[in-house]
Amino acid sequence: MGSGGDLARRAHMWLRVVAGRPVSAVTVELRAWCAARLAAQGFMALLLSWANASWHRSHAVRHWMRQHNQQDKRGAVGVRFVGCQLPSKSPWRNPLEPKWVHGKRAVSDPDHLRRAAELEARVYAYYGCEPNAHLIMPKKVA
Repeated sequence: MGSGGDLARRAHMWLRVVAGRPVSAVTVELRAWCAARLAAQGFMALLLSWANASWHRSHAVRHWMRQHNQQDKRGAVGVRFVGCQLPSKSPWRNPLEPKWVHGKRAVSDPDHLRRAAELEARVYAYYGCEPNAHLIMPKKVA
């Protein structure tokens, strides 16, 4: 894959908004979306660190990741997921936590309640991300 500098130049942050609450099916959809985008850029693996939220570690999500990685091993072109679960109740060990705290302070205003669309636009602008279609919670779990 190119040098470390090449990797750093291509690295950027992606954001997706969930319409509804996060559930396992949404997590699977997000991971499949990330895998497709990374594979298109020539990446072979994604080190995925996640917290202990139930929709991150559910049986359905672990089953999907196992199947996805097995397909990759059988020769299908794709991105392999390498999971790294963070300890529970340890936000200081999550390297993304400070980014979220600074972002939250930058986009919110305690004296002004913002509409969802305005807040979403401010979040995308703060992190320098391109807006993407919302991930939708499946109706069968609603």
